[in-house]
Amino acid sequence: MAGRIEDYALIGDMQTAALVCRDGTVDWLCLPRFDSHAIFAGLLGTEEHGFWRLGPAHAADSEPPTAARRTYRGDSLILESEWDTPRGTVRVTDFMPPRDGAPQLIRIVEGVTGRVPMRSVLRMRFSYGRVVPWVHKHDGRTVAVAGPDSVWFDTAAETYGKSLTTYADFTVAPGDRIAFTISWEPSHKEPPALPEPEQSLQATEDFWRDWVEHCTYHGPYREAVIRSLITLKALTYAPTGGIVAAPTTSLPEDIGGVRNWDYRYTWLRDAAITLSSLLRTGYREEARAWREWLLRAVAGDPENLQIMYGIAGERELGEAELDWLPGYENSAPVRVGNGAAHQLQLDVYGEVTEALHLAHMTGLARNDYASLLQLKLIRYLEDHWDEPDEGIWEVRGPRRHFVHSKVMAWVAVDRTIKLIESGDADGPLERWKELRDDIHRDVCERGYDKERNTFTQSYGSQELDASLLLIPQMGFLPPDDKRVIGTIEAIQRELSTSDGFILRYPTSGGDEGVDGLPGDEGAFLACSFWMADDLAMIGRVDEARKLFEKLLALRNDLGLLAEEWDPRLKRQVGNFPQAFSHVPLIDTALRLTASGAYGG
Repeated sequence: MAGRIEDYALIGDMQTAALVCRDGTVDWLCLPRFDSHAIFAGLLGTEEHGFWRLGPAHAADSEPPTAARRTYRGDSLILESEWDTPRGTVRVTDFMPPRDGAPQLIRIVEGVTGRVPMRSVLRMRFSYGRVVPWVHKHDGRTVAVAGPDSVWFDTAAETYGKSLTTYADFTVAPGDRIAFTISWEPSHKEPPALPEPEQSLQATEDFWRDWVEHCTYHGPYREAVIRSLITLKALTYAPTGGIVAAPTTSLPEDIGGVRNWDYRYTWLRDAAITLSSLLRTGYREEARAWREWLLRAVAGDPENLQIMYGIAGERELGEAELDWLPGYENSAPVRVGNGAAHQLQLDVYGEVTEALHLAHMTGLARNDYASLLQLKLIRYLEDHWDEPDEGIWEVRGPRRHFVHSKVMAWVAVDRTIKLIESGDADGPLERWKELRDDIHRDVCERGYDKERNTFTQSYGSQELDASLLLIPQMGFLPPDDKRVIGTIEAIQRELSTSDGFILRYPTSGGDEGVDGLPGDEGAFLACSFWMADDLAMIGRVDEARKLFEKLLALRNDLGLLAEEWDPRLKRQVGNFPQAFSHVPLIDTALRLTASGAYGG
């Protein structure tokens, strides 16, 4: 049975990632890319769907023991887990070296005290647990083959097969180090090179140490910021610069429900806000790589901007359901692909333009095509900004005139006007200034409820939406505007959970609501960070700090956050770890540090 979402650790090589549970089980790994088929899919099913457990031996009728301690080695993505057993203490180090050849997952067992019996149980199931591979020996190495894929298993420990599973039983004493490695290679190619675990470990540690040294943030929340930056780097697909929203699919927003989506793609919105956080903390190379990815992804058809693409810029992300997987804690269906890819979400134009604007303002080398793209996006918005859309939350109900979408259309026009005024682009300046004024007027007249003194989710609606918290952050209105303050206070009243976290919007419970889906969801962590930002902006800095520190306390023991927090179950829910949670954590830390609003 899979662990709680927050029981997992992330390891990765910036092309794919694995989740490792507290008991030493790898329950999720897709090879060779984030969006490839999983060879370990136990996270979304049972052990029959693939896993790799490495830890102290235990009785067959008992639960595997969980590690007494685990941590990342310094500022890295190298996981160290320690078990204290009646016979001694043992450490397992898990990591995926930045790729130079075949993708590898390396696990090194080290004896600390005593003599500890250990067991490795490797059950590979390809195609998300559906296919049992052909496992055999080749030149003394174990290889599993199915169709186009082969996975090579290397260790000095003696192995044996039983019940379509590969086992190794061994004992470690102080100073003993025994490595286990799996490597992926296309099945038609020659075997991958023999792994060099110790050398790879040192290279991985060096990589992360060197990367973290570029961080320009040195404030009081540095530990949380660094861990979030490392997580965002781990979610970046190195060959192209694309950034996945999360490395998982179908971890539920509502445990037992149907709100289960595939996040292993590059949402322009998520990637754009990730870019802004990286730029503001010193990571210009990642920003440059993402800008180049964007230009390639939309090349030739910028008027038909998608809200998301594959990590190499693929446009077709057809959605399907894997009916042989029961889902995480029976949260079905399990989905791969994402049918929201072709939705109309006008806010994306604003997020992309804001990211390009920030890159320009921070001195990223000019790219003439980026400026041309920005102008083309505004020409599209000229004709379409006043249409209804699906909005930031990708509702699967009817299109509406979402206020946040209109605000972000305003942002797109405003930032492009600034680009023209700087002399770095040419465009119809006066016409677009009129357009900016028209959008602003339209939002203030049709998206604002005068009686309640709050902006609303969409034109003519009574409901609220946490995305309205971005109005002051985007500069649409100043923080001290009474309409902004009224909106913040209304969201606190109507969208706050019992423990003070913020929901995205009202859900319907058992019936379908604005998002076209049954069921509820937890507090959306990004929205709660946005609330902390807004509170700081309107001068309620002590309240902002307290909320921020409550949010930090929701992180798991390794500093990781999923998409949402379930206030009833007191658990993290949704895909994990989630870029859209770690980005606003960084942003809020920067804002509170600048304001001096932090504890002693």
